[in-house]
Amino acid sequence: MRITAETVTAANRSTVGPPRLLGIVLAAGLLAACGAASTPTTASSGGPGGSSAGASLSGTITVFAASSLKEAFTTLGANFEAAHPGVKVTFSFAASSALSTQITQGAPADVFASASGTTMAQVVAAGKAAGSKNFVKNVMEIAVPPANPGGVAALADLAKPAVKVALCQPQVPCGSTAAKIFANAKITVRPVTLEPDVKSVLGKVTLGEVDAGVVYVTDVRAAGTTVKGIPIPASVNASTTYPIAPLTGSANATVAQAFVDYVLSAPGIAVLTGDGFEQP
Repeated sequence: MRITAETVTAANRSTVGPPRLLGIVLAAGLLAACGAASTPTTASSGGPGGSSAGASLSGTITVFAASSLKEAFTTLGANFEAAHPGVKVTFSFAASSALSTQITQGAPADVFASASGTTMAQVVAAGKAAGSKNFVKNVMEIAVPPANPGGVAALADLAKPAVKVALCQPQVPCGSTAAKIFANAKITVRPVTLEPDVKSVLGKVTLGEVDAGVVYVTDVRAAGTTVKGIPIPASVNASTTYPIAPLTGSANATVAQAFVDYVLSAPGIAVLTGDGFEQP
């Protein structure tokens, strides 16, 4: 309530009596002012990464992520930045095994998203992360050039000596997962090249340097018309689960945790499943 000279004058003219009414008016004004000052403000819901309080997030974070996450995480990073204009997300995409080694050797990073529980366990064991959470899984598929010069029609064709096959190196998640498939199918595949990550395998296929490569379903999808996908039967196919964690050495721990929370959120998972990943 606003106290003015006119209010006081009116009070003095009251039949109730000047002193008593003036006191009532002043007390009411003080109570109204105190009530207005103590009324809490409720924050409205915000976008990726939390409520509108997250708008105060700022600074840069570096996310180390498996190369198979490139397309989906690029979208997630853009969404997160749009929700938090003061934040910049930079990415380093590579084989999970290579990223794990870099982190344990002290490379500066804020978040690690791996395509393998084994590589994440190495990071946790080294004290570089307190723990992790699984967020998606991926299955394998055969990629061939659109014209399919090797005549690959089924998984067994990869064992033919005339078919040139590209695989990931055995220590890389896409390599170890492919090995499980071959063991399940009881076939022996002798690749002509072992690549450092899944995108390199896909590159060999798109350039026509090999007849086939074993990659993730998401990579075939992302490649569009540059490759043709040949499904692997579910009875012999294998999958890999992706864990994510903020790193203990992060220089921007609050933003790192907010990004991890966004990836794990329903909108974040929707982006990933839209790119072909499956929920674990």
